[in-house]
Amino acid sequence: MSGPLASLKVLDFSTLLPGPFASLLLADMGAEVLRIESPTRMDLLRVLPPHDRGVSASHAYLNRNKRSLALDLKQPEALEIVRQLVADYDIVLEQFRPGVMERLGLGYEALKAINPKLIYVSITGYGQTGPYKDRAGHDINYLALSGIASYTGRQDSGPLPLGVQVADVGGGSLHAVVGLLAAVIARQHSGVGQYLDVSMTDCAFSLNAMSGAAYLACGVAPGREDQVLNGGSFYDYYRSRDGRWLSVGSLEPGFMQQLCIALGRPELAAQGLSPKPEQQKALKQALQVEFERHSFEELCAMFAGVDACVEPVLSVGEALEHPQLQARELVSQVPRGDGSFQAQMACPLKFSEGLPEPRHIGVAVGAHSEQVLDELGFSAQRIAELRGAKVVG
Repeated sequence: MSGPLASLKVLDFSTLLPGPFASLLLADMGAEVLRIESPTRMDLLRVLPPHDRGVSASHAYLNRNKRSLALDLKQPEALEIVRQLVADYDIVLEQFRPGVMERLGLGYEALKAINPKLIYVSITGYGQTGPYKDRAGHDINYLALSGIASYTGRQDSGPLPLGVQVADVGGGSLHAVVGLLAAVIARQHSGVGQYLDVSMTDCAFSLNAMSGAAYLACGVAPGREDQVLNGGSFYDYYRSRDGRWLSVGSLEPGFMQQLCIALGRPELAAQGLSPKPEQQKALKQALQVEFERHSFEELCAMFAGVDACVEPVLSVGEALEHPQLQARELVSQVPRGDGSFQAQMACPLKFSEGLPEPRHIGVAVGAHSEQVLDELGFSAQRIAELRGAKVVG
């Protein structure tokens, strides 16, 4: 099985999380992804703990199904190898600060001259224009500047550092994949590629789907715990007697009735429909009292057969054991390359014709250098010379 994106070939210059997560999705769907890596400057993701048999678990996951070619891009011979590859590739994905690829002679205009059909995707924190384009940043900074952090968290303790990198993945990775696939469709009609400027801050800002729309149209600015979905209503987390948590999303009247009946407090249901903040606050307090009467296990059993939008807050380990996630087959056994396998999160996309089986976990820097150069027509002697000159790793 080849996968729906088997016709695409991707040169991936990215490191860390946003670019690699994007190219992981492409590789899982069948695209041929070749990472261009430095033989001397280590991607921090490769050393990020914890490790499985000496390999970072994050690296092994994010770079599965990808080949690695180690090139010193400061050397002219390495740049020439990239140009040869570009002639036969569909997509370039890079994550350097603006101007870096241009200074290397590998910017969009230079590579488009070689391959007019090339789709070139740049993922950066702030985009290719604007006063912050050269500024360093991380996920927490993009969430701060996009406005998301201003209404996330508690009134008395402020914004919370989220466990998932929303701007990196939801902003950078996923928008990059959507954009580049749209460019592929456009190329099918026009015959030419294009440049895609993906700013993680821009894309995080667009995730203010309801609050941003409300502010722009009505001037209503969201704050912490003052909106229906951010803790300003009963829609929230509630602690059990033994210190565990459950989520309550019983927004619709029918769900609210089921919630209150299950807790033995049917009279509370009317308060759930009230838009008044004081009523919502009183309801939250009453619900918390009821939840704290029961242990986590008792509450899970209580709501297991009730359609009330109440679910337990699970650890990652517990989530893996949940029958719903198990039924969806969200774990794959991926070959390590030595005959053994590593358990990894599977591609979550379900195609009626299926996806190809995972080929291998993330590989060592330059694991496929010789293979790639051989495919380009380099002789064994020339490959040895390039290795000796440290052009290739």
